Amino acid sequence: MAVPEKIKIVEANVDDIPIIRQIAEIAFPETYKNIIPEGQIPYMMEWMYSHESLNKQITEENNTFFLANILGENVGYVSIRPDGEDVYHLEKLYVLPDYQHNRVGQKLFNHALNFARQKNGKPCKVQLNVNRNNPAFGFYKHQGMTVANIGDFDIGNGFFMNDYIMEITV
Repeated sequence: MAVPEKIKIVEANVDDIPIIRQIAEIAFPETYKNIIPEGQIPYMMEWMYSHESLNKQITEENNTFFLANILGENVGYVSIRPDGEDVYHLEKLYVLPDYQHNRVGQKLFNHALNFARQKNGKPCKVQLNVNRNNPAFGFYKHQGMTVANIGDFDIGNGFFMNDYIMEITV
């Protein structure tokens, strides 16, 4: 699908949780269907995208979410949070499948980097975790991120996140 040049990015709040969940219910399973074991997707959806979890991320864990909107349709989101002195962690970046490969993810990514730079007021690092088998790894490399570490993280119920920890200085 061709994407108009005008991608509007707006900060989300708790009232936008249903929109974030609606996008996640499509984009997250599509992203991981051939990457993680059966059963892990519903487990992670509940863990990261239940209304209660998203509310806590926004109100207690200092996550800032941004929505990408094209012609009135919300097509993606990104979230970022402070993670120590001069470090921010990009938690989530997902775009609906029909809008991938059309610069929506790049615009969300750049918006998150600019947000971190402005909030921090001086150079800082932005880090993220990406599954080692996720094609998004190539996207992040193309954006200038480098692998800083590798980790296998036990998330409960016998599931693991097998990630590269990537970073970029902004």
